[in-house]
Amino acid sequence: MRILIHEDYERLSKWVAYYIAGQINKANPTPAKPYVLGLPTGSSPIGTYKELVKLNREGKVSFKNVITFNMDEYVGLPENHPESYHYFMWHNLFSHIDIPKENVNILDGNADDLEKECYEYEEKIKKIGGIDLFLGGIGPDGHIAFNEPGSSLSSKTRIKTLTYDTILANSRFFDNDVNKVPKTALTVGVATVMDSKQVLVIINGYKKARALQKVVEEGVNHMWTVSMLQLHEHGIICCDGEATMEMKVGTVKYFKDIEHLALSKLPELQ
Repeated sequence: MRILIHEDYERLSKWVAYYIAGQINKANPTPAKPYVLGLPTGSSPIGTYKELVKLNREGKVSFKNVITFNMDEYVGLPENHPESYHYFMWHNLFSHIDIPKENVNILDGNADDLEKECYEYEEKIKKIGGIDLFLGGIGPDGHIAFNEPGSSLSSKTRIKTLTYDTILANSRFFDNDVNKVPKTALTVGVATVMDSKQVLVIINGYKKARALQKVVEEGVNHMWTVSMLQLHEHGIICCDGEATMEMKVGTVKYFKDIEHLALSKLPELQ
């Protein structure tokens, strides 16, 4: 597992965007062999999405042959609701790049049969050949997607009841009223993410510091579900200085030392 400690969120976001764009360009995707990208919502990837939009507008990367699968969606929230993840993705990314609408996949939280929706989503990922790179963020409790503490590390796409901590954290998007936050969601599983060829997780800010420490310095634990990244062949964590505040000084120095060349320049765009 690679840990890249960037000086700040802006540098982190730019590095991640260049890395993703570089991977797409390197794959040279075609309609017959598209590049498959897994994407998150939340505050963590917003900077990356802004940079990807900029790279697309500058002609440095194209999404015409990219297929996306989003991590999750609330149950029962209209797609055009400002806090739905459909709305979030179109507002922050898809409406600003050249991706065909039919290439975008987001779980339908209003499907008549939610279990069938989850099963078919998982099957669609398999049929396309799996996800090439899954971008993710985490919650303060170390969860990825809506795989909250205690979730099975072998879980697949499913219906998930949200914890009070998650509902409380997300209430800031719902007028700070916990009663307005949906209580269930559809989410990819931990195994769905880990089955991807690459996983890149953004962890920024002091609020995520305890989670980063648990994930990096302690063992794999279903109470900190993103710790499963330790077992991934091509797992990367991109974090900022604030997020490292709970880690040992020696750990921080170690990763800064071995990654100093990668941190000194942006990834190649090909």
